[in-house]
Amino acid sequence: MRADKKIPAEALQHVEIQDMVAEGKCLVRVGNLVIFVSQVAPGDVVDLRVTKSKKSFLEAVPTKFHKYSELRVTPFCQHFGTCGGCKWQHLGYDTQLRYKQQQVEDTLQRIGKVQLPEIQQILPSPQRTYYRNKLEYTFSFNGWLTEDQIKDDTQQYDRRVLGFHTPARFDKIIDIQHCHLQPEPSNEIRLFIRDYAREHMLRFGNIVKQTGNLRNLIVRTAQTTGEIMVILQCYLPHHSIEPLLDAVYAKFPQITSLNYVLNNKGNETFHDLEVVNYKGKPYIEEEMEGLRFRIGPKSFYQTNSEGAYQLYKVARDFAELKGNELVYDLYTGAGTIASFVSKQAKRVIGVEYVEQAVADAHVNAEINGITNMAFVAGDMKDILTPAFTEQHGQPDLIITDPPRAGMHPDVVQRLLEMRCPRIVYISCNPATQARDLELLDAAYAVTRVQPVDMFPHTHHVENVVLLELK
Repeated sequence: MRADKKIPAEALQHVEIQDMVAEGKCLVRVGNLVIFVSQVAPGDVVDLRVTKSKKSFLEAVPTKFHKYSELRVTPFCQHFGTCGGCKWQHLGYDTQLRYKQQQVEDTLQRIGKVQLPEIQQILPSPQRTYYRNKLEYTFSFNGWLTEDQIKDDTQQYDRRVLGFHTPARFDKIIDIQHCHLQPEPSNEIRLFIRDYAREHMLRFGNIVKQTGNLRNLIVRTAQTTGEIMVILQCYLPHHSIEPLLDAVYAKFPQITSLNYVLNNKGNETFHDLEVVNYKGKPYIEEEMEGLRFRIGPKSFYQTNSEGAYQLYKVARDFAELKGNELVYDLYTGAGTIASFVSKQAKRVIGVEYVEQAVADAHVNAEINGITNMAFVAGDMKDILTPAFTEQHGQPDLIITDPPRAGMHPDVVQRLLEMRCPRIVYISCNPATQARDLELLDAAYAVTRVQPVDMFPHTHHVENVVLLELK
Protein backbone atom coordinates (compact mmCIF):
# COMPACT_ATOMS: atom_id res chain seq x y z
CA MET A 1 0.00 0.00 0.00
CA ARG A 2 1.33 3.42 -0.94
CA ALA A 3 1.50 5.87 1.94
CA ASP A 4 -0.29 8.55 -0.06
CA LYS A 5 -3.43 6.40 -0.50
CA LYS A 6 -6.50 6.83 1.72
CA ILE A 7 -6.16 4.82 4.93
CA PRO A 8 -9.17 3.44 6.77
CA ALA A 9 -9.63 5.21 10.11
CA GLU A 10 -9.84 1.90 11.96
CA ALA A 11 -6.30 1.06 10.81
CA LEU A 12 -5.02 3.96 12.90
CA GLN A 13 -6.82 3.02 16.10
CA HIS A 14 -5.35 1.07 19.04
CA VAL A 15 -1.90 1.22 17.43
CA GLU A 16 1.08 0.22 19.56
CA ILE A 17 4.13 2.43 19.11
CA GLN A 18 7.12 0.23 18.29
CA ASP A 19 10.43 2.06 18.41
CA MET A 20 12.26 5.36 18.71
CA VAL A 21 13.95 6.62 15.54
CA ALA A 22 15.83 9.68 14.29
CA GLU A 23 14.93 13.25 15.24
CA GLY A 24 13.13 12.08 18.37
CA LYS A 25 10.14 10.60 16.56
CA CYS A 26 8.72 7.13 17.06
CA LEU A 27 8.00 4.46 14.48
CA VAL A 28 4.99 2.25 13.92
CA ARG A 29 4.22 -0.06 11.02
CA VAL A 30 0.62 -0.65 10.01
CA GLY A 31 0.64 -3.34 7.34
CA ASN A 32 3.14 -2.10 4.79
CA LEU A 33 2.82 1.48 5.99
CA VAL A 34 5.65 3.23 7.80
CA ILE A 35 4.37 5.93 10.14
CA PHE A 36 6.49 8.38 12.10
CA VAL A 37 4.73 9.63 15.22
CA SER A 38 5.63 12.53 17.50
CA GLN A 39 4.60 13.09 21.15
CA VAL A 40 4.65 9.37 22.03
CA ALA A 41 6.90 6.70 23.54
CA PRO A 42 7.58 3.08 22.53
CA GLY A 43 4.90 0.93 24.14
CA ASP A 44 2.14 3.56 24.01
CA VAL A 45 -1.15 2.33 22.51
CA VAL A 46 -2.85 5.20 20.70
CA ASP A 47 -5.24 6.39 18.05
CA LEU A 48 -3.49 8.38 15.34
CA ARG A 49 -4.30 11.30 13.08
CA VAL A 50 -2.22 11.68 9.91
CA THR A 51 -0.63 15.12 9.60
CA LYS A 52 1.53 14.56 6.52
CA SER A 53 1.46 12.03 3.70
CA LYS A 54 4.46 11.12 1.58
CA LYS A 55 4.94 8.40 -1.02
CA SER A 56 6.98 6.20 1.29
CA PHE A 57 5.77 7.17 4.77
CA LEU A 58 3.23 9.04 6.85
CA GLU A 59 3.59 11.41 9.78
CA ALA A 60 1.02 11.38 12.56
CA VAL A 61 0.16 12.60 16.05
CA PRO A 62 -1.81 10.81 18.78
CA THR A 63 -5.43 11.79 19.37
CA LYS A 64 -6.18 9.34 22.17
CA PHE A 65 -4.09 7.19 24.51
CA HIS A 66 -5.44 3.73 25.39
CA LYS A 67 -2.31 2.65 27.27
CA TYR A 68 0.80 4.45 28.41
CA SER A 69 4.26 2.97 27.97
CA GLU A 70 6.13 1.63 30.98
CA LEU A 71 9.09 3.69 29.76
CA ARG A 72 7.28 6.91 30.61
CA VAL A 73 8.12 9.15 33.56
CA THR A 74 6.41 12.33 34.74
CA PRO A 75 7.90 15.39 32.97
CA PHE A 76 9.39 17.84 35.45
CA CYS A 77 8.68 21.03 33.46
CA GLN A 78 5.28 22.74 33.45
CA HIS A 79 5.82 23.73 29.80
CA PHE A 80 6.49 20.21 28.49
CA GLY A 81 4.45 19.47 25.39
CA THR A 82 3.92 23.13 24.54
CA CYS A 83 7.45 24.47 24.48
CA GLY A 84 9.59 23.25 21.58
CA GLY A 85 12.50 22.05 23.72
CA CYS A 86 13.25 19.03 25.95
CA LYS A 87 10.91 16.75 24.01
CA TRP A 88 12.17 13.59 25.75
CA GLN A 89 11.23 14.60 29.29
CA HIS A 90 8.57 11.88 29.29
CA LEU A 91 11.33 9.24 29.08
CA GLY A 92 13.61 8.23 31.94
CA TYR A 93 17.21 9.34 31.47
CA ASP A 94 18.56 5.79 31.23
CA THR A 95 16.01 5.16 28.47
CA GLN A 96 17.10 8.32 26.67
CA LEU A 97 20.72 7.16 26.75
CA ARG A 98 19.77 3.73 25.45
CA TYR A 99 17.98 5.22 22.44
CA LYS A 100 20.82 7.66 21.75
CA GLN A 101 23.26 4.76 21.77
CA GLN A 102 20.95 2.89 19.41
CA GLN A 103 20.67 5.96 17.18
CA VAL A 104 24.44 6.16 16.78
CA GLU A 105 24.83 2.44 16.12
CA ASP A 106 21.93 2.25 13.65
CA THR A 107 22.98 5.40 11.79
CA LEU A 108 26.62 4.40 11.37
CA GLN A 109 25.61 0.94 10.16
CA ARG A 110 22.71 1.99 7.92
CA ILE A 111 24.21 5.11 6.34
CA GLY A 112 27.95 4.61 6.83
CA LYS A 113 28.00 0.94 5.79
CA VAL A 114 31.57 0.67 7.11
CA GLN A 115 33.15 -1.94 9.33
CA LEU A 116 32.82 -0.81 12.93
CA PRO A 117 34.55 -1.77 16.17
CA GLU A 118 32.50 -2.36 19.28
CA ILE A 119 30.86 0.99 20.02
CA GLN A 120 31.67 2.19 23.51
CA GLN A 121 28.87 2.88 25.98
CA ILE A 122 27.50 6.42 25.73
CA LEU A 123 28.81 8.86 28.33
CA PRO A 124 25.98 10.61 30.21
CA SER A 125 25.91 14.36 30.67
CA PRO A 126 27.46 15.44 33.99
CA GLN A 127 24.28 17.47 34.59
CA ARG A 128 20.76 16.53 33.52
CA THR A 129 19.13 19.90 34.22
CA TYR A 130 20.46 23.48 34.24
CA TYR A 131 23.31 22.36 32.00
CA ARG A 132 23.17 25.08 29.33
CA ASN A 133 25.33 28.19 29.49
CA LYS A 134 23.34 30.07 26.85
CA LEU A 135 19.64 30.61 26.14
CA GLU A 136 17.84 32.86 23.67
CA TYR A 137 14.37 34.20 24.36
CA THR A 138 12.03 36.05 22.00
CA PHE A 139 9.62 38.92 22.72
CA SER A 140 6.12 38.85 21.25
CA PHE A 141 3.18 41.24 21.58
CA ASN A 142 0.77 38.36 20.86
CA GLY A 143 1.93 35.33 22.80
CA TRP A 144 0.70 31.80 22.16
CA LEU A 145 -2.03 30.56 24.50
CA THR A 146 -2.08 26.92 25.58
CA GLU A 147 -5.25 24.85 25.26
CA ASP A 148 -5.79 25.10 29.03
CA GLN A 149 -5.48 28.89 28.89
CA ILE A 150 -7.94 29.09 26.01
CA LYS A 151 -10.47 26.98 27.92
CA ASP A 152 -10.09 29.05 31.09
CA ASP A 153 -12.52 31.94 30.64
CA THR A 154 -12.11 33.09 34.25
CA GLN A 155 -8.75 34.73 33.69
CA GLN A 156 -7.33 37.32 31.33
CA TYR A 157 -3.83 36.53 30.09
CA ASP A 158 -1.31 39.19 29.18
CA ARG A 159 -0.29 38.33 25.64
CA ARG A 160 2.95 40.35 25.87
CA VAL A 161 5.43 37.56 26.45
CA LEU A 162 9.12 36.70 26.54
CA GLY A 163 9.84 33.05 25.95
CA PHE A 164 10.44 30.28 23.42
CA HIS A 165 9.02 29.36 20.03
CA THR A 166 6.28 26.74 19.98
CA PRO A 167 7.14 23.65 17.88
CA ALA A 168 7.38 24.32 14.13
CA ARG A 169 6.08 27.90 14.47
CA PHE A 170 8.55 30.76 14.03
CA ASP A 171 5.83 33.32 14.73
CA LYS A 172 4.33 31.89 17.93
CA ILE A 173 6.03 32.47 21.27
CA ILE A 174 5.01 30.81 24.53
CA ASP A 175 5.54 32.67 27.78
CA ILE A 176 7.96 30.77 30.03
CA GLN A 177 7.67 30.85 33.81
CA HIS A 178 10.57 28.56 34.67
CA CYS A 179 13.04 26.88 32.34
CA HIS A 180 15.12 23.98 33.68
CA LEU A 181 17.89 24.38 31.12
CA GLN A 182 19.98 27.25 32.48
CA PRO A 183 20.89 28.02 36.10
CA GLU A 184 19.71 31.14 37.85
CA PRO A 185 19.59 34.04 37.55
CA SER A 186 18.54 33.25 33.95
CA ASN A 187 14.85 32.83 34.78
CA GLU A 188 14.89 35.75 37.20
CA ILE A 189 16.46 38.08 34.61
CA ARG A 190 13.97 37.08 31.93
CA LEU A 191 10.93 37.53 34.18
CA PHE A 192 12.19 40.87 35.50
CA ILE A 193 12.70 42.22 31.97
CA ARG A 194 9.28 40.95 30.86
CA ASP A 195 7.50 42.46 33.86
CA TYR A 196 9.39 45.76 33.60
CA ALA A 197 8.50 46.02 29.91
CA ARG A 198 4.84 45.31 30.63
CA GLU A 199 4.68 47.81 33.49
CA HIS A 200 6.39 50.58 31.52
CA MET A 201 4.38 49.89 28.35
CA LEU A 202 7.41 49.11 26.21
CA ARG A 203 6.59 47.80 22.76
CA PHE A 204 7.00 44.01 22.43
CA GLY A 205 8.02 42.89 18.95
CA ASN A 206 5.77 41.66 16.15
CA ILE A 207 7.78 38.85 14.58
CA VAL A 208 5.76 38.71 11.37
CA LYS A 209 5.60 42.43 10.60
CA GLN A 210 8.85 43.20 12.43
CA THR A 211 7.36 46.12 14.28
CA GLY A 212 7.52 47.06 17.94
CA ASN A 213 10.92 47.39 19.54
CA LEU A 214 11.88 44.63 22.01
CA ARG A 215 13.04 41.69 19.92
CA ASN A 216 15.31 39.14 21.57
CA LEU A 217 17.12 38.43 24.85
CA ILE A 218 20.26 36.30 25.24
CA VAL A 219 21.58 35.20 28.62
CA ARG A 220 25.01 33.56 28.87
CA THR A 221 26.22 32.12 32.18
CA ALA A 222 29.78 30.90 32.68
CA GLN A 223 29.46 27.75 34.77
CA THR A 224 33.06 27.72 35.98
CA THR A 225 33.54 31.42 36.81
CA GLY A 226 29.99 32.53 37.61
CA GLU A 227 30.18 35.44 35.17
CA ILE A 228 26.95 36.48 33.43
CA MET A 229 26.35 38.16 30.07
CA VAL A 230 23.04 39.70 28.98
CA ILE A 231 22.36 40.86 25.40
CA LEU A 232 19.15 42.74 24.56
CA GLN A 233 18.17 43.01 20.90
CA CYS A 234 15.89 45.82 19.78
CA TYR A 235 14.59 46.74 16.35
CA LEU A 236 15.32 50.47 16.62
CA PRO A 237 17.00 52.97 18.94
CA HIS A 238 14.55 54.16 21.58
CA HIS A 239 14.78 56.33 24.68
CA SER A 240 13.38 53.46 26.77
CA ILE A 241 16.31 51.09 26.21
CA GLU A 242 18.75 52.69 28.64
CA PRO A 243 16.28 52.96 31.57
CA LEU A 244 15.47 49.26 31.07
CA LEU A 245 19.15 48.30 31.05
CA ASP A 246 19.79 50.48 34.11
CA ALA A 247 16.97 48.73 35.96
CA VAL A 248 18.34 45.29 35.02
CA TYR A 249 21.83 46.19 36.17
CA ALA A 250 20.55 47.61 39.46
CA LYS A 251 18.45 44.50 40.13
CA PHE A 252 21.21 42.04 39.14
CA PRO A 253 24.61 43.49 40.10
CA GLN A 254 26.12 40.03 39.48
CA ILE A 255 25.81 40.68 35.71
CA THR A 256 29.38 41.18 34.52
CA SER A 257 28.61 42.04 30.87
CA LEU A 258 25.48 43.98 29.84
CA ASN A 259 25.03 44.69 26.14
CA TYR A 260 22.50 45.69 23.50
CA VAL A 261 22.16 45.38 19.73
CA LEU A 262 20.03 47.40 17.32
CA ASN A 263 18.83 44.97 14.66
CA ASN A 264 16.10 45.73 12.10
CA LYS A 265 17.14 42.95 9.71
CA GLY A 266 14.86 40.10 8.67
CA ASN A 267 16.51 37.72 11.16
CA GLU A 268 17.95 37.81 14.66
CA THR A 269 21.57 37.08 13.74
CA PHE A 270 23.88 39.95 14.66
CA HIS A 271 27.36 38.77 13.63
CA ASP A 272 27.51 41.67 11.17
CA LEU A 273 26.15 44.27 13.62
CA GLU A 274 27.69 46.36 16.38
CA VAL A 275 27.18 45.11 19.90
CA VAL A 276 27.16 48.00 22.38
CA ASN A 277 28.74 47.13 25.72
CA TYR A 278 26.55 49.13 28.12
CA LYS A 279 27.89 47.99 31.50
CA GLY A 280 30.75 45.78 32.66
CA LYS A 281 33.19 43.94 30.39
CA PRO A 282 32.47 43.14 26.72
CA TYR A 283 33.01 39.43 27.45
CA ILE A 284 32.78 36.70 30.05
CA GLU A 285 35.29 33.93 30.68
CA GLU A 286 35.00 30.18 31.11
CA GLU A 287 37.68 27.88 32.54
CA MET A 288 38.71 24.40 31.52
CA GLU A 289 41.70 22.54 32.99
CA GLY A 290 43.47 25.76 33.88
CA LEU A 291 42.73 27.36 30.49
CA ARG A 292 40.59 30.50 30.29
CA PHE A 293 38.38 31.09 27.28
CA ARG A 294 37.08 34.57 26.58
CA ILE A 295 33.49 34.57 25.29
CA GLY A 296 32.14 37.69 23.60
CA PRO A 297 28.56 38.32 22.43
CA LYS A 298 29.41 36.83 19.01
CA SER A 299 31.64 34.00 20.25
CA PHE A 300 30.84 30.32 19.87
CA TYR A 301 31.28 28.11 22.91
CA GLN A 302 29.80 24.67 23.54
CA THR A 303 26.51 25.27 25.35
CA ASN A 304 27.08 22.49 27.90
CA SER A 305 30.34 23.51 29.57
CA GLU A 306 30.86 20.39 31.68
CA GLY A 307 29.73 18.19 28.81
CA ALA A 308 32.21 19.94 26.50
CA TYR A 309 35.02 19.15 28.91
CA GLN A 310 34.02 15.50 28.82
CA LEU A 311 33.79 15.54 25.01
CA TYR A 312 37.21 17.14 24.62
CA LYS A 313 38.80 14.60 26.95
CA VAL A 314 37.46 11.82 24.72
CA ALA A 315 38.93 13.54 21.65
CA ARG A 316 42.28 13.98 23.40
CA ASP A 317 42.26 10.36 24.53
CA PHE A 318 41.58 9.20 20.94
CA ALA A 319 44.38 11.48 19.67
CA GLU A 320 47.06 9.75 21.80
CA LEU A 321 49.48 12.62 21.29
CA LYS A 322 53.09 12.09 22.31
CA GLY A 323 54.30 15.70 22.09
CA ASN A 324 56.02 15.82 18.72
CA GLU A 325 52.98 15.90 16.41
CA LEU A 326 51.68 18.54 14.03
CA VAL A 327 47.89 18.75 14.47
CA TYR A 328 45.32 20.30 12.15
CA ASP A 329 42.16 21.37 13.99
CA LEU A 330 39.47 21.84 11.34
CA TYR A 331 36.36 23.91 12.12
CA THR A 332 38.26 25.11 15.16
CA GLY A 333 35.75 27.79 16.23
CA ALA A 334 37.33 29.88 18.99
CA GLY A 335 40.19 27.39 19.25
CA THR A 336 38.94 25.59 22.37
CA ILE A 337 39.88 22.08 21.22
CA ALA A 338 43.14 23.36 19.72
CA SER A 339 44.04 24.97 23.05
CA PHE A 340 42.99 21.86 24.93
CA VAL A 341 45.40 19.59 23.03
CA SER A 342 48.20 22.11 22.50
CA LYS A 343 50.20 20.99 25.55
CA GLN A 344 50.43 17.46 24.14
CA ALA A 345 51.39 18.54 20.58
CA LYS A 346 54.36 20.19 18.93
CA ARG A 347 52.16 22.58 16.93
CA VAL A 348 48.45 23.06 16.21
CA ILE A 349 47.00 24.76 13.13
CA GLY A 350 43.34 25.76 13.43
CA VAL A 351 41.12 26.50 10.43
CA GLU A 352 37.76 28.25 10.76
CA TYR A 353 35.28 29.96 8.41
CA VAL A 354 33.97 32.62 10.84
CA GLU A 355 36.51 35.44 11.09
CA GLN A 356 35.24 36.59 14.51
CA ALA A 357 35.83 33.09 15.87
CA VAL A 358 39.42 33.19 14.59
CA ALA A 359 39.91 36.55 16.29
CA ASP A 360 38.62 34.94 19.52
CA ALA A 361 41.02 32.04 19.02
CA HIS A 362 43.98 34.41 18.80
CA VAL A 363 42.85 36.15 22.01
CA ASN A 364 42.45 32.82 23.81
CA ALA A 365 45.92 31.74 22.76
CA GLU A 366 47.36 35.02 24.03
CA ILE A 367 45.65 35.06 27.44
CA ASN A 368 46.68 31.45 28.03
CA GLY A 369 50.26 32.01 26.92
CA ILE A 370 50.03 29.35 24.20
CA THR A 371 52.68 29.93 21.55
CA ASN A 372 52.50 26.73 19.48
CA MET A 373 49.19 27.50 17.74
CA ALA A 374 48.28 29.36 14.55
CA PHE A 375 44.84 30.07 13.08
CA VAL A 376 43.65 30.62 9.53
CA ALA A 377 40.28 32.07 8.48
CA GLY A 378 38.50 30.91 5.35
CA ASP A 379 36.15 28.40 3.77
CA MET A 380 37.48 24.94 4.56
CA LYS A 381 37.12 23.59 1.02
CA ASP A 382 39.08 26.57 -0.33
CA ILE A 383 41.72 26.72 2.42
CA LEU A 384 42.68 23.06 2.74
CA THR A 385 44.72 22.78 -0.46
CA PRO A 386 48.07 21.14 -1.30
CA ALA A 387 49.60 24.61 -1.01
CA PHE A 388 48.26 24.88 2.56
CA THR A 389 49.87 21.58 3.49
CA GLU A 390 53.11 22.60 1.82
CA GLN A 391 53.14 25.84 3.82
CA HIS A 392 52.18 24.43 7.23
CA GLY A 393 53.47 20.87 6.99
CA GLN A 394 52.02 17.39 6.67
CA PRO A 395 49.84 16.75 9.76
CA ASP A 396 50.34 13.76 12.03
CA LEU A 397 46.77 14.11 13.34
CA ILE A 398 43.64 15.84 12.11
CA ILE A 399 40.81 16.79 14.45
CA THR A 400 37.62 17.75 12.67
CA ASP A 401 34.47 19.08 14.34
CA PRO A 402 32.20 20.27 11.51
CA PRO A 403 28.69 21.78 11.81
CA ARG A 404 25.57 19.61 11.57
CA ALA A 405 25.82 19.50 7.78
CA GLY A 406 29.09 17.59 8.06
CA MET A 407 32.11 18.11 5.82
CA HIS A 408 31.94 19.35 2.24
CA PRO A 409 32.76 16.56 -0.28
CA ASP A 410 35.81 18.55 -1.41
CA VAL A 411 37.12 18.56 2.17
CA VAL A 412 36.61 14.80 2.46
CA GLN A 413 38.42 14.29 -0.83
CA ARG A 414 41.29 16.44 0.37
CA LEU A 415 41.56 14.37 3.56
CA LEU A 416 41.82 11.24 1.42
CA GLU A 417 44.60 12.85 -0.61
CA MET A 418 46.52 14.03 2.48
CA ARG A 419 46.62 10.54 3.99
CA CYS A 420 47.17 11.78 7.51
CA PRO A 421 47.80 8.75 9.76
CA ARG A 422 44.92 9.48 12.17
CA ILE A 423 41.71 11.52 12.16
CA VAL A 424 39.52 12.28 15.19
CA TYR A 425 36.05 13.15 13.91
CA ILE A 426 33.70 14.88 16.38
CA SER A 427 30.10 15.24 15.25
CA CYS A 428 26.83 16.63 16.55
CA ASN A 429 24.95 14.79 13.77
CA PRO A 430 25.65 11.04 13.40
CA ALA A 431 23.81 10.95 10.06
CA THR A 432 26.16 13.35 8.27
CA GLN A 433 29.12 11.84 10.11
CA ALA A 434 28.13 8.40 8.80
CA ARG A 435 27.88 9.79 5.26
CA ASP A 436 31.43 11.18 5.55
CA LEU A 437 32.74 7.94 7.06
CA GLU A 438 31.47 6.02 4.03
CA LEU A 439 33.53 8.30 1.78
CA LEU A 440 36.58 8.15 4.04
CA ASP A 441 36.37 4.35 4.03
CA ALA A 442 38.36 4.37 0.79
CA ALA A 443 41.49 5.00 2.89
CA TYR A 444 40.53 4.90 6.57
CA ALA A 445 39.27 2.31 9.04
CA VAL A 446 37.06 3.26 11.98
CA THR A 447 38.85 1.96 15.07
CA ARG A 448 37.05 3.64 18.00
CA VAL A 449 33.56 5.10 18.51
CA GLN A 450 32.37 6.97 21.60
CA PRO A 451 28.90 8.57 21.83
CA VAL A 452 28.59 11.45 24.31
CA ASP A 453 25.37 12.97 25.63
CA MET A 454 25.51 16.76 25.76
CA PHE A 455 21.78 17.54 25.64
CA PRO A 456 19.65 15.54 28.12
CA HIS A 457 15.91 15.33 27.41
CA THR A 458 16.45 15.92 23.68
CA HIS A 459 17.23 13.50 20.85
CA HIS A 460 20.56 15.19 20.09
CA VAL A 461 23.77 13.22 20.60
CA GLU A 462 27.47 13.87 19.98
CA ASN A 463 29.74 11.18 18.63
CA VAL A 464 33.53 10.87 18.47
CA VAL A 465 35.18 8.53 15.94
CA LEU A 466 38.83 7.63 15.50
CA LEU A 467 39.92 6.81 11.95
CA GLU A 468 43.28 5.27 11.14
CA LEU A 469 44.91 5.00 7.75
CA LYS A 470 44.52 1.52 6.28
